[in-house]
Amino acid sequence: MRLTVFGATGAVGQEIVRQARTSGHQVTAVVRDPARLPEGLRSAAPDGVVRLDDEAAVRAAVAGRDAVLSGLGTRGRKAGDVAERLTRRVQAAMEAEGTRRLLVVSAAPVGPVPADEPLLDRAVRSVIGAVLKEVYADLTRMEAALAAGATDWTSVRPPKLTDGPLTGRYRTVVGGTPRSGRSIARADVAHAMLALIDEPAAVKQGVGVAY
Repeated sequence: MRLTVFGATGAVGQEIVRQARTSGHQVTAVVRDPARLPEGLRSAAPDGVVRLDDEAAVRAAVAGRDAVLSGLGTRGRKAGDVAERLTRRVQAAMEAEGTRRLLVVSAAPVGPVPADEPLLDRAVRSVIGAVLKEVYADLTRMEAALAAGATDWTSVRPPKLTDGPLTGRYRTVVGGTPRSGRSIARADVAHAMLALIDEPAAVKQGVGVAY
């Protein structure tokens, strides 16, 4: 497939590029700062590296692609409107070029709470939600923008992210959240996003992922 990856300098974005190339896909990387893209990944993006602030280049980068995957978002607790604003930019480029499939990274607290979730997990979720409330508010607005747009989107919602190795073994819940899902490696989030590209049930849905 021909794929375009936004946020390719981030930890999840780098994993998407790496795994996509290993699987034989063609990859274009779109980044805010090309200098932050590791040298090893420059060669892994044979279709080139595009700056996010170059509107014409971004449109060209999404034109004719089988799917667009985004790891865009904030790196701190004070999110502002980073995820929403940048995702809207991706949407606008895709809609202008008629490209349909879009997968983005969100977060588990944006999704529904499992009906049978233990009290301890609910308490932990509440504490984390209070600490990162600005981040989750931004992601909630991002998902609302996706729902209002014309793309065939999927929002992948992981809990706490770790730097663990790729396992390929995790739970996914389309439209829901895995019970007691407390963590997942960024490598497995990338794996899930690539696996969900051709999953019809995931279109216009949030998908919870966790160990």
